[in-house]
Formats: sequence, C-alpha cells, structure tokens
Amino acid sequence: MDAPKVVVEGLCKVFGSNPKQALDMLASGSTKDDVLKRTGQVVGVHDVSFNVQEGEIFVLMGLSGSGKSTLIRLVNRLVEPSAGKVLIDGRDVATARRSELISLRRTDMSMVFQSFALMPQRTVLSNAAFGLEVAGMAKKERERRAMEVLEQVGLATFAQKLPRELSGGMQQRVGLARALAVNPSLMIMDEAFSALDPLKRKEMQNVLLQLQKEHRRTIMFVSHDLEEALRIGTRIAIMEGGRLVQVGTPHEIIAKPADEYVRAFFDGIDTSRYLTAGDLMQTGAVPTMSKLDSANVAATLNGSAEYAFVLDAARKIRGFVTRDAIGNAAPDVRPVESIRRDASLDHVVARVVASPNALPVVDDDGCYCGSVDRAVILKAITRSRGSHV
Repeated sequence: MDAPKVVVEGLCKVFGSNPKQALDMLASGSTKDDVLKRTGQVVGVHDVSFNVQEGEIFVLMGLSGSGKSTLIRLVNRLVEPSAGKVLIDGRDVATARRSELISLRRTDMSMVFQSFALMPQRTVLSNAAFGLEVAGMAKKERERRAMEVLEQVGLATFAQKLPRELSGGMQQRVGLARALAVNPSLMIMDEAFSALDPLKRKEMQNVLLQLQKEHRRTIMFVSHDLEEALRIGTRIAIMEGGRLVQVGTPHEIIAKPADEYVRAFFDGIDTSRYLTAGDLMQTGAVPTMSKLDSANVAATLNGSAEYAFVLDAARKIRGFVTRDAIGNAAPDVRPVESIRRDASLDHVVARVVASPNALPVVDDDGCYCGSVDRAVILKAITRSRGSHV
C-alpha cells in the first residue's frame, strides 16, 4: 500500500499556561477532569494517533466537546499542538515554518466550515474563485477554473448571483466549490452540512460522494451524526474526551463497537441500511480457479465445495463450475451475476435471495473481491437491526 496521505502520531493539545504539567499528569494516569480541577487547564486532544489513506473519506465523530474540531484544526495547524506530529505527504505540519503552512493551505489543502463564510458583496463566481485570487492566479484563468467547479456542484447557472439570493444548501455548494477550485489533494470539512435541513444535507452528501467518484481526493470530515458518517465514510474515527476510542470501516464499527460509548451512537438507528456488498462479503468462502480443465476442476472441488468461480487472467468473473463438471474434458462454465462492491444492502438482498448459490463481488474494475450468500446477509441483518426489527 502507498504511504498514507496523513499521519497523526501522539498528538496532544492542552489549552492553558502550562501544557507540560498537564501532559505529565495525563502520562501518569490522571483524567482530563483531574487536570481541569487541579490546574485549570483544558485537555482538548490527548495522545491521538491514526493514518488517513490517499483517496478516502475519513470521518471524525464524537459528541460535542469530544475534541474532534480541535483535532481537525491541529491537522492544518490553525491550532498549535502541545505535543506530537502531523505529517501530510511526509511533511511535518507541526514544525513547518509559517510560509510553508501558508503555501500548503493555498495550494494543497482546503477547508469547508459549517458557516458558509461567503463574502456577501461578491458574486457566486467571485466567491468560488477567491482561493485562486489569493494564490495570485490571473482573473481569466481563475474564473475559468471556478466555472468548472461550479458546473461540478450544479451551480453554473447561478454564477452571477449574490450569496443572499441562494438557499442555504446552494450557499454550502458555493463553499464546497471554493474549496475545490484550488484542486486540493486534501480537503478538511468541519461539520460542513450540519446547518442544513435533513433533505438538503442528504443532497450535499450525494454531491460529495459523486465528486469523490470522479476525483478521488482525500477528505477528512468532522461530524456528530452517525448516519452521515456511515453514509459517506470510508473509515470512521470516534472520539471521546479528547481521546480516540475506535477507528474502523462502517462495518467494523457496527459489528464490533469498542465500548458502550460507541454502541450508544447506534441507539434507534437501523445500521444495516449502511452496509454494502464490500462490508458483507467473505473472501475464500468460495474456491476460485483460472485454469479450466478437468484435472483442475477435480482438484479445486475435491473438498466439500459444490462449485467454484472461474476467473480470467485479470481476475474478472467468467462464470462458475459445479461438481457435475468433474471428469468432463470440456467443463461447462455457467453464467453468474456479479455484485459491485459498493452495492447497497437492499440491492444485495434482492440478488442473493434470487440465487441458490453465493454471488461474486467485484470492484470498480470488475475484478473479483469475494462473495456473499444468504447466511452472511441474515447474520448481518440480525446483528445490526437488533431491537429495531
């Protein structure tokens, strides 16, 4: 795997006059509350470490005061760390000079906040182009680039309007366009959609997911809403009291919550709705083969397996063979429907229920990843619906 886009190591932030005293207390077992009572200092983030991979949406979530917004500001150093490292593409942001930071924020890192922070006297186009203007790009070129991103977020026809003429959802799209215009490789989004009503919020999540399909940026997304995290997150990091409690895929967090704090987020939520074929699939449950002759069929199906998937040299599905093919000089390859890795649970259920056998799961390139069958689906639904059935 490539080197991570972002590496956070032992990151701490203490708000107060003597951070070292607070860090020493924490190191010797004191809690955040002990530190506050004895020293008056506030522990924002304590000893947090994680990696963010290139191209993923990494969601940071937790209750209010859990440290998630402080953590995100430590990543782009809007807040100075008390201890620890933040590496972006191998560069330590925590020790970078001011000029390096300014350059990084202008050219390679964008931020989208909950408040749209648009300039009321500027048009939508001028707002979207603002980051490029600050970076010194010529007017014609920056407006061309801003129009491209307004097109991407569905606002090209509103380019000459002022922000006050737009709805809240559209204003947030302008904020997103402004962040995208500099073509950042890292986007930081802090509660970006939480001021929107539920319908507009879902619409913006869809815009973000669509943009992510077209241009795989690395996105760090802060949210306090588990449903949002499950819907958009490649992985989710859950914080409590300044500490990182758990990091995992939506499926890992649903299937194995680290503690009661994490489990409490799921109260009243039917988490099975957020599972995909990739979350559900098993690897190795169904044998695979690429060389199709009677000896190989016999060797592959010599145990209890009733059938095997047949793959070509590029690991694309050709079909499947059953035990009936053993001994045949030209084994019969039967067609089989594949399921995309990002297919929703509803789609997977509809396909698997109609099939007597497991179905293969494939990635965006159509290459085989694993398989899903009825037993796997039943287990997932039973576990994650729990009392909501």
